[in-house]
Amino acid sequence: MELRVIDKSEAELRIEIAGEDHTFMNVLKGALLEAEDVAAATYDVNPEQSGGQTEPILTVKTESGDPLDALEDAADAITEKTTALSEAVRAA
Repeated sequence: MELRVIDKSEAELRIEIAGEDHTFMNVLKGALLEAEDVAAATYDVNPEQSGGQTEPILTVKTESGDPLDALEDAADAITEKTTALSEAVRAA
């Protein structure tokens, strides 16, 4: 996975996540929206409305805290959930 920060401020982050599609981006967006300090999380992959851009661009806005920290926390939450699912499948 290749990441490229497009823009970052105290309360907003725009980052390109190369090689991903709606499947991963929806999971990541959902995990971000579960965080208390995240005000908004969205992504864009539409090349016609984005000047030809095809890699997803994630936008995270926080009410408080660093948006990079929120992204890290969301990634950790996804890892925990997928590990729990994997263990449940093995146990079944």
